[in-house]
Amino acid sequence: SWWIMKINVALSNGYLPDRFGKYAPAADKLHDLPIRSFPIEISELPTDTAALALTLIDYDAVPVAGFPWIHWIATDIAVTDLIPENASALENGMTQGKNSYVSKFLDVDDPAIFEHYSGPKPPTDHEYTLTVYALKESTNLPKGFYLNDLMRKTEALALDSAQIKIPSRG
Repeated sequence: SWWIMKINVALSNGYLPDRFGKYAPAADKLHDLPIRSFPIEISELPTDTAALALTLIDYDAVPVAGFPWIHWIATDIAVTDLIPENASALENGMTQGKNSYVSKFLDVDDPAIFEHYSGPKPPTDHEYTLTVYALKESTNLPKGFYLNDLMRKTEALALDSAQIKIPSRG
């Protein structure tokens, strides 16, 4: 059977709302990095979906960092039609992996940053690629997994996926 899974993130004037990125208020930042994750609407999930996974990657970061910047990866998210705002901090019903702030080239040693959502802080406008996967079973990856581990699991377990580009202002 074929599904056409859909995801949506509400934008503000064509961009990710400020509270989830570079211009977030101090209350939504940690070490001057945005940590309040945005809500994600999900529809048309395959009937047999047992769990969800997601990746948020900035491919526009390649000229700046030398590699695509991982902002958020999570798996074994309870099946839902809405991953709520601030889900990364609340952590209920998901296992989160390491984002690019775990890099040995950076001086960030706080898992509250590198094992959670860390929002956009682009030098100029960037597009962020959000992918949500519908999985036929949980990945059972441990907290702090890496993107390559998740990609291997989604190859084997994904029933469907949906992807959108989210612009964020520089």
